[in-house]
Amino acid sequence: MKIVICGAGIVGSAIARHLAAEQNDVTVIDSDPDKIQRITEVADVGAVTGVASHPDMLEQAGMADAELLIAVTESDEINMVACQVAHTIFNTPTRIARIRSRAYLDPQVEALYGPENLPIDHIISPELEVSAAAGRQLQLPGAFDVKDMVNGKIRLIGVLCRENCPILATPIRHLTNLFPGLSMTIVAIIRGNEVIVPRDGTDMMQPEDRVYFVCDAEHTDRAMASFGHTEKEAHSVVIAGGGNIGSLLAQDIEAKSQNTVCQIIEKDKAQAHLIAERLQQTGVTCGNSLDADILNEAGVSTTDTFVAVSNDDEVNILSALLAKRMGARHTVALVNMPGFVPLISALGVDAVINPPQITVSSILEHVRRGRILDVHSVVEGLGEVLEAEALASSPLVGLPLRKARIPKGVAIGAILRLDEVIPARGDTVIEAGDHLVLFAAPGKAARAESILSDPDSEF
Repeated sequence: MKIVICGAGIVGSAIARHLAAEQNDVTVIDSDPDKIQRITEVADVGAVTGVASHPDMLEQAGMADAELLIAVTESDEINMVACQVAHTIFNTPTRIARIRSRAYLDPQVEALYGPENLPIDHIISPELEVSAAAGRQLQLPGAFDVKDMVNGKIRLIGVLCRENCPILATPIRHLTNLFPGLSMTIVAIIRGNEVIVPRDGTDMMQPEDRVYFVCDAEHTDRAMASFGHTEKEAHSVVIAGGGNIGSLLAQDIEAKSQNTVCQIIEKDKAQAHLIAERLQQTGVTCGNSLDADILNEAGVSTTDTFVAVSNDDEVNILSALLAKRMGARHTVALVNMPGFVPLISALGVDAVINPPQITVSSILEHVRRGRILDVHSVVEGLGEVLEAEALASSPLVGLPLRKARIPKGVAIGAILRLDEVIPARGDTVIEAGDHLVLFAAPGKAARAESILSDPDSEF
């Protein structure tokens, strides 16, 4: 596929590397020559230096032949105009724009978007999606990653195996006997930078492994307990950072969690006053989240969860560490820089929210073709979890999974059939129309897509 990406920042670079690795023809536009140089050094992409919304720059990038425009510059206006130019001048079939300003996302102005006005097919809103990810962390604090799939029937969960994990050194194939009736399937084990995709059930988990499993959403508590995680949903929360993400998270807590006490720490006085006026049930403390006295005033020592979502990675990491030391039971830090993410769990922070990873997942949902319905990029971009529909032409249909030709690096986790969640086992038979949740290691997503529809796919 020919793809033009506007913006070579953290998100643009991440999606460019991802799509180029899958043999797509990718060209990136950015006005910063340093960013252009960096992306060409790390990915096999074309590059154009210039303003991404200018018609001549888009033409130089090959927009006339492109099937997809992804506009993720730091400017909402440039992203919107780029989509307009791509539609009007180049007749580009699909246009995706990242829009961050809440003024543009107000439901009252949604009529602005459409073929007759601003022709944007899909809007990506990082702040809304990041606040939703933070909300999921409050519901399941024992996990470092949570994603509801297939209309909430199936849940993808990432957990850290600690020394007290009761199933360490146990072959995965024995878990079915150890936990009869538990609808859970382990789809990936991340050990350092190595991704292990279980195939024969002989793999065993070790301390500090990060494990992804898929389960029936109704079996979540039992599945978590099997890993030794019995943490309860947070009923007291301290949020460090009262910007868009922190405010959205607090609003969501007020709307959905009547029994949860929430407190925000915001350094800027004007912003602190503004959110205090907007939020009805949330306390606001004006001060620095790196100040122990301020943390004490906000009640960090007795809080269930501390969430640091300021616009400064270092402040988020350090304040989360300080909160943990002062008594917060669970800590979450928002971290934009990819290089910081692998360090966080080693430092003692329980979970990381990585906005670029979340945004990449949102974009991939619209890039994937065929019957791919949802995509989730796992921690550090070490794989993808796909929700897909199996077509009648799929080579998987009608065969027990143990006899199916499933590519290496791909693992099927669960199946939804007529509202019934079926865990993937060797004797499980997939039927046409089933909704599947499956894991694909880096570079294997295209093969995972092909086995769901193409009987002549080469593995």
